[in-house]
Amino acid sequence: MDCIALSSESPYVLMLKAAFLIPISHYLLGFLFLLIVFLYNFMEMYFIQEIFTGFRGKPVSLTFNSCCDLYQQVVSKCKILHGRFSSTPWLCSPHLQTIFLQLFERVPACNYQRQILKTSDGGTIALDWLRNVNVKIPSVEGFDGVQSDDKTPIILVIPGLTSDSNSAYIKHLAFKMAKSGWNVVVSNHRGLGGVTITSDCLYNAGWTEDARKVICHLHTQYPQAPLFAVGTSIGANVLVKYLGEEGVNTAIVGAVAICSPWDLLIGDRFIKRRFAQRCYDKALGIGLKVYAQLHRSILPRLTDWDSISKICCIRDYDQHVTCVLNDFETVDTYYRKVSCSSYVGNVRVPLLCISALDDPVCSRETIPWDECRANKNVVLATTQHGGHLGHLEGLTGKSLWWVRAVDEFFCAFNSSSLIRREKIQNNTVNSSPLKSIDEAPYVNLREDGLVTAFGEEPSGELGNEQLVEDDKVGDSVRVNNGTVQQEPNAMTQFDPVRCPNINAMMVPIKNCLNQLSGRSKISMWVLACVAITTTWPILGSLLFKRKLRNNFSSSSTKR
Repeated sequence: MDCIALSSESPYVLMLKAAFLIPISHYLLGFLFLLIVFLYNFMEMYFIQEIFTGFRGKPVSLTFNSCCDLYQQVVSKCKILHGRFSSTPWLCSPHLQTIFLQLFERVPACNYQRQILKTSDGGTIALDWLRNVNVKIPSVEGFDGVQSDDKTPIILVIPGLTSDSNSAYIKHLAFKMAKSGWNVVVSNHRGLGGVTITSDCLYNAGWTEDARKVICHLHTQYPQAPLFAVGTSIGANVLVKYLGEEGVNTAIVGAVAICSPWDLLIGDRFIKRRFAQRCYDKALGIGLKVYAQLHRSILPRLTDWDSISKICCIRDYDQHVTCVLNDFETVDTYYRKVSCSSYVGNVRVPLLCISALDDPVCSRETIPWDECRANKNVVLATTQHGGHLGHLEGLTGKSLWWVRAVDEFFCAFNSSSLIRREKIQNNTVNSSPLKSIDEAPYVNLREDGLVTAFGEEPSGELGNEQLVEDDKVGDSVRVNNGTVQQEPNAMTQFDPVRCPNINAMMVPIKNCLNQLSGRSKISMWVLACVAITTTWPILGSLLFKRKLRNNFSSSSTKR
């Protein structure tokens, strides 16, 4: 009877009674376990993977062209770039790497000396210097400057979005490089670094005019000092875009791009996918909104302040501020035009790019692998982990891996023969710029196949009488009142323009064949096979017709 009575009771009531018999501490442990699992996945942690690898980290992946002199002479000597990156054990997460650096990291003391630079449009740029000779000396008022004949290398740092010289990662970089014997100058964006806006213009991801102005100023003031550059985040996009625009016409002899967004359109889609990325998007958007509102009185072209006050993401800021001030039709148009992935192929100075594949702000999908591999001046270094501008390493997390990598790279570059070649190129470009062919009235076809300018057009008016002389031949032709007369002692020769030199015309073709044969012997065999295959039908038909003609002539002769 007891068994029958027990079975007739509701199973849910039995489960509830059994649940009350479990101690509360067990529930707390279970809830804590589920919370840890959730946070482990939400924060994208890799602590367990690091345990299995003995916290040795993952090797750094290098992408470069097989003919890259930068790798052969510089990067191949960098042990850090050929080693492994191992995260701080209790920061095994891209989000922890990114957040901890910004909020909790203890930064070194940097005693900057400020220099104010005025632009042509009335803008103000604050340059914060940290010289190698006074890393530990308190700053003094004003700026006594670096001697114009100082040959100490200068590193120009371009910060990221809403960052300035007081940002944690900027101080880590500046202090490390100054301690290694470099003069460091941080170019603060307009309106940042404690300097107000003085013109109706704000910085953006594609604004390279300020960088161009600063680089020109530094090279003019300190012509004997090698000039290097480091760009971080949006600053990396600005730097790579500037290098692509200038080509060889820049004073920069070497550069490093850290955590570049590469493609802003793809990055905009990425930063809105998951909740964690949307948190970064909102934080950066609010920072940009405060930045615009702080200089409201100096921006008369911005009229829709109601929409600006509601900005909660980067795209909203670009729509209501960036596109209005820079006359972009849409936000997507702005992203397409200023993304540095379109310019990295035109970079003509040695460039090292460092990115983390787990970057929570700049997606790995934006990295232009093929463009970096095709450019002989670019080496791309990627790490499996590191976060955005993080790469904290060691048990205490006091060291930044990418800062050590930049220091080693620049030291190896400065002692290599590559820097001497870059100096020669810069001096050639700055001292004796070549005259454009379009500016010259005449062109000449040289024996090596190159087209060059003759020179300036003869000055003065000749009126009705014009004399054309050829110094090489000695002939002359005189034009009098529209009638062509030849002097009796002159020899009649054809105009070389009307009768082009066949040998000169064949020179470009010979050069192409020489380059093709020098690059690959297989290509020559393929070219020969293609030539034989394409010309055989024609040759065969000609031989067949000739044979028929001979047979026909012989038969007619016999008749």
